[in-house]
Amino acid sequence: MYLSDKQIAERYAVSRKTVWDWAKTDPAFPNPMKLSPGCTRWKLDELEAWENARRAA
Repeated sequence: MYLSDKQIAERYAVSRKTVWDWAKTDPAFPNPMKLSPGCTRWKLDELEAWENARRAA
Protein backbone atom coordinates (compact mmCIF):
# COMPACT_ATOMS: atom_id res chain seq x y z
CA MET A 1 0.00 0.00 0.00
CA TYR A 2 1.23 3.49 -0.83
CA LEU A 3 0.48 6.79 0.92
CA SER A 4 0.52 10.32 -0.46
CA ASP A 5 2.11 13.26 1.33
CA LYS A 6 -1.40 14.37 2.31
CA GLN A 7 -2.19 10.97 3.87
CA ILE A 8 1.12 10.97 5.75
CA ALA A 9 0.48 14.50 7.01
CA GLU A 10 -2.91 13.39 8.31
CA ARG A 11 -1.43 10.23 9.88
CA TYR A 12 1.12 12.23 11.90
CA ALA A 13 -0.93 15.42 12.34
CA VAL A 14 1.63 17.59 10.56
CA SER A 15 1.63 19.72 7.42
CA ARG A 16 2.47 18.39 3.97
CA LYS A 17 5.55 20.64 4.04
CA THR A 18 6.76 18.84 7.18
CA VAL A 19 6.51 15.50 5.37
CA TRP A 20 8.72 16.84 2.58
CA ASP A 21 11.12 18.38 5.11
CA TRP A 22 11.48 14.98 6.78
CA ALA A 23 12.15 13.40 3.38
CA LYS A 24 14.91 15.94 2.72
CA THR A 25 16.54 16.17 6.16
CA ASP A 26 15.93 12.90 8.04
CA PRO A 27 18.08 10.10 6.62
CA ALA A 28 15.97 7.52 8.48
CA PHE A 29 12.72 8.71 6.87
CA PRO A 30 11.72 6.49 3.92
CA ASN A 31 12.47 7.74 0.45
CA PRO A 32 9.44 8.59 -1.67
CA MET A 33 8.77 6.67 -4.88
CA LYS A 34 7.83 8.50 -8.06
CA LEU A 35 5.11 6.34 -9.59
CA SER A 36 4.43 8.69 -12.50
CA PRO A 37 4.82 12.39 -13.28
CA GLY A 38 3.04 14.25 -10.49
CA CYS A 39 2.47 11.09 -8.43
CA THR A 40 4.89 10.50 -5.56
CA ARG A 41 4.10 8.03 -2.79
CA TRP A 42 5.67 6.33 0.23
CA LYS A 43 5.37 2.63 1.05
CA LEU A 44 3.27 2.06 4.16
CA ASP A 45 5.49 -0.77 5.44
CA GLU A 46 8.57 1.49 5.26
CA LEU A 47 6.73 4.22 7.17
CA GLU A 48 5.69 1.70 9.83
CA ALA A 49 9.31 0.54 10.17
CA TRP A 50 10.37 4.20 10.58
CA GLU A 51 7.68 4.64 13.29
CA ASN A 52 8.89 1.54 15.13
CA ALA A 53 12.52 2.67 14.99
CA ARG A 54 11.56 6.07 16.43
CA ARG A 55 9.64 4.41 19.26
CA ALA A 56 12.60 2.17 20.07
CA ALA A 57 15.04 5.10 20.20
